[in-house]
Amino acid sequence: MKHTILFLFFLFLFGNQISYTQQRTKEYTIEDIFSSPSFQGKSIRGMQWIENGKAYSFLETDTSTKRTNVMRYDVESGKKTVLIDGMKLKLANDTSAFNIQNYFWSKDEQQIIFTGTLVARAVKSGGNFYLYTIKSGEFIQVTNTMEEQVNIQFSPNSKMIGFVRANNIFVYDIATKTETQLTFDGAEHIINGHFDWVYEEEFSIINGWEFSPDGKYIAYWQLDENRVPEFPINDFLPTHQNVSQMRYPKAGDKNSIVKIGVVEIATKQNKWLDFGEPMDSTQDTYISRMQWTGKPNELSFQKLNRLQNKLELYFADVTTGKSKIVLTEESKTWVESENSNPHFLKNGNGFLWTSERDGYNHIYFYDMNGKLIRQLTKGKWDVASVSAVDEKNELVYFTAGNPTPMEKQLFSVELDGSEPKRISESKGNHGINFSPDRKYFVDSYSDANTPTKIALRKSNGKLVRMIEENPLKAFDEYPYSQKEFFTFKTSDGVELNGWMIKPHNFDAAKKYPVFMNVYGGPGSQTVTDAWGGRDVWWYQMLAQKGYMIVSVDNRGTGFRGKDFKSITYKNLGKWEANDQVEAAKYLGTLPYVDKSRIGIWGWSYGGYMTLMALEAGQDVFKAGISVAPVTHWKFYDTIYTERFMQTPQLNPDGYKESAPSEHAEKIKSNLLLVHGTGDDNVHWQNSVTMADAMIKNNVQFQTMFYPNRMHGIGDKAARLHLYTMFTKFLMEKL
Repeated sequence: MKHTILFLFFLFLFGNQISYTQQRTKEYTIEDIFSSPSFQGKSIRGMQWIENGKAYSFLETDTSTKRTNVMRYDVESGKKTVLIDGMKLKLANDTSAFNIQNYFWSKDEQQIIFTGTLVARAVKSGGNFYLYTIKSGEFIQVTNTMEEQVNIQFSPNSKMIGFVRANNIFVYDIATKTETQLTFDGAEHIINGHFDWVYEEEFSIINGWEFSPDGKYIAYWQLDENRVPEFPINDFLPTHQNVSQMRYPKAGDKNSIVKIGVVEIATKQNKWLDFGEPMDSTQDTYISRMQWTGKPNELSFQKLNRLQNKLELYFADVTTGKSKIVLTEESKTWVESENSNPHFLKNGNGFLWTSERDGYNHIYFYDMNGKLIRQLTKGKWDVASVSAVDEKNELVYFTAGNPTPMEKQLFSVELDGSEPKRISESKGNHGINFSPDRKYFVDSYSDANTPTKIALRKSNGKLVRMIEENPLKAFDEYPYSQKEFFTFKTSDGVELNGWMIKPHNFDAAKKYPVFMNVYGGPGSQTVTDAWGGRDVWWYQMLAQKGYMIVSVDNRGTGFRGKDFKSITYKNLGKWEANDQVEAAKYLGTLPYVDKSRIGIWGWSYGGYMTLMALEAGQDVFKAGISVAPVTHWKFYDTIYTERFMQTPQLNPDGYKESAPSEHAEKIKSNLLLVHGTGDDNVHWQNSVTMADAMIKNNVQFQTMFYPNRMHGIGDKAARLHLYTMFTKFLMEKL
């Protein structure tokens, strides 16, 4: 479900900070929101640092030729120049220009690989790939096969290219232009060098192999998914429907069997690493992370038990296959394995590790034997991520939810554990990309009412220059109501954060309907001081029509510490739904709110939360829109579900209580239930089961299915139809 969050909020729009004025009177339409240039801004496409931080490359489409060029941005001068002209990039004996989509540099920056884009789960580079040599200008097609090449990488010495084809790993020798196959047991359900569905989705990992630092070995995951049950995805549009079978382990099912192999490139000799003793009686183990420590023969990997409440970090000698435990993390609920990614210092003096062991996510400094040197950050706030390490100056750069959980600010801390220093100055959320020499960083920042701006800064935060101010025409044409933050306390005294968008031409003497947006899943946030993407404009359209839009982060959401987040353990939905109901009741006490006209909507986990809230607040919500919801956790995947709920066998009561389909008779509100029939993440089965339960209880509802659309229902036609339907439903039912 992690990728879902990333997918649904990926399409950000950009612009300057604006405020609502009476003169901006143009009427919003769904068609304009999804297609008008007035709502579209700029980003840096395909940015990659080069020349050790003196410049970066990026992709830019020439408006006259419609071809994409590889550009160079000089950090010192700010000058942009064309590195590779897309119109001139042609294969031998081909008169048409090559269509540049994705690219990446060799380590010595003398060659570039061009690839296509694959969207199997996460967006990744793949297909056949092409090699361009900077000095000579030679441009060749490296592979020409029916099978897709994925996880394509240059070797550290820039002499080879590694890739995965048909579930086996290959290397291509650039000098001799020959390829060598390194693994031979790849098959339909034996996966080498990339991942099955659930690993990629829930551990947020795509690349399933790595060159050793000296380029002599390749370490890789192997997943055997033969024992994982199949689930059919039906395409009903052909005369005779097509059925695709996917391996999808639902809660309680068997997972893929995982191993880590290391193959020596010169000899093709393979060795399987020793995983140590089983972590529990199930002997069902995840390997959630793997990376080289910096030594050419030492590999680290993380072993996680099935219930994900115990994590062991191992170091392995790849010449012998033997491994040792370096440190262990345990929790009474779950260990956040995605946050526990070691950052190895290049000087070999240790590694950085993040952990929630003191109740908040903080950075710890260990030596290479697993001995704690010191805790680097402390306080009642959570570290978001380590952005970079400047070993020369012994500085660690990181982002954190500090001074408020709604912000992500950049800080630095010395390896000696001195007090962290804040570097970013403007309020809101900052996305940080440091140069390799750690002298500069690109700062992509926004706040709740300021779409993303992009700046080049020195490592101390001083502005060098703005890269993209992103003024948008929409702000001069359309009315805009500022997003305002608020807090309230639940009946048991817990303070929750929220934001609201008041109707345009707001009059405190009037009463307005409220439409609440919810996600609410473990560790997530909707209440952030950050630009909210395309939905911002739909909310402004609703505000123009007289609706107040509100979102509240319930208990279980992120950046308020481990206890706040893990209260939902083994009982998803209960605390979250109760908090949303209490938020609605609080809003109903405001003098300008019509408490008889409060609605709620959400997508994915938010769709689940919508159903749970409607069941928990029968007399509170007049209407709800639930898109792609989980309706029973037994239908969702092992890794995500069992992290929070354990297995259905261990926690049967928790699964029953947390399932909207088990309590469908409680729904009294107007409900619109929406799903894509091709959803390979939250299967359409969920909504079908919910519909069946409501039919059996004579609960009236509306529904819409989108043929073959996946979890995001993302194509232009479907999105236009979807949001038009949303708006019509609200106008009629709320």
